[in-house]
Amino acid sequence: MNTLEKVKQATLAMQRYSWEQGVVAQAFLEAGDRSTAVLLAAEGIHRQRDDGRCCQLGAGSASTDPCAIGEALIAAWEDTGDPTFAQGVQGLLRWALEIAPRNQEGIVYHFDNRKEFWVDSFYMLPPFLARAGQYEAALQQLDGYWQALYNVEAGLLSHRWDDEKKVLVRSDFWGVGNGWVAAGMARVIALLPESLQQQRKRLIHRVKGLLDAALRYQRPDGMFHDVINVPDTFPEVNFGQMLAYTIFRGVKEGWLDRSYLPQAHRMRQAARAQVDRYGLVHQVCGAPHFDAPGTAAEGQAFYILMESAGKSLEES
Repeated sequence: MNTLEKVKQATLAMQRYSWEQGVVAQAFLEAGDRSTAVLLAAEGIHRQRDDGRCCQLGAGSASTDPCAIGEALIAAWEDTGDPTFAQGVQGLLRWALEIAPRNQEGIVYHFDNRKEFWVDSFYMLPPFLARAGQYEAALQQLDGYWQALYNVEAGLLSHRWDDEKKVLVRSDFWGVGNGWVAAGMARVIALLPESLQQQRKRLIHRVKGLLDAALRYQRPDGMFHDVINVPDTFPEVNFGQMLAYTIFRGVKEGWLDRSYLPQAHRMRQAARAQVDRYGLVHQVCGAPHFDAPGTAAEGQAFYILMESAGKSLEES
């Protein structure tokens, strides 16, 4: 069994919350393993609440995380024609567009019990909306999160914004958080139609700016620190996997220059060096608290996403 297959196997052995189920399903979908993606989507619907939120374990309060499964749900519907998936998509879309708590401008909060925007939401919600054909809604969410969390001076995004108090709850430039931004916008860029080329160019400009700001902090070993600009925080590989995935996709799709590839390859090699004989990717921002190096379903998923995007570029 090769390394990628071992990583996939280890990923499926992990417990997963809503966003983890979604990111793992997306990884298998982009790896071409649509059958596994369908199974992951089916379990997401099996745990769908009456309000439309998917992949629910216990009494979770997340608003955008349950939407990470959305693209896999749509793919499962297309592949199987099963009306259960159609109903699941419609329920999740109703949650995202109508029910989920949001501010006066319509920007969805990360939780249903706190008026906060989290950088994670760039990946969890807008790609699903774009895949469902709700392009303006996807762009609206991206613009709202960007306005709340982007730091012009640093060119990076902070982690959490309290929209009630109008203050940053966590101003740190968390690496994985900025990875969610880059990867989420890359997916939306690929989904926008020709009629929205100006909006697409705006997203491309933002991704390039974020890459340029972040890459200044890449370590010689290819890794980044958990808080990008704070060397006292632990080095980890998942932010690098997320950026490599974004770069590989951007170059393949023609909106990113090939000059970014050497740094992406260093990130890829750094991640590969952390895979053990069981397929676990170590030295990622680790579960369950994401405050120390370890392993995590999202770290596994982005290894799969990175390798799939890298292979797709190599074969083009």
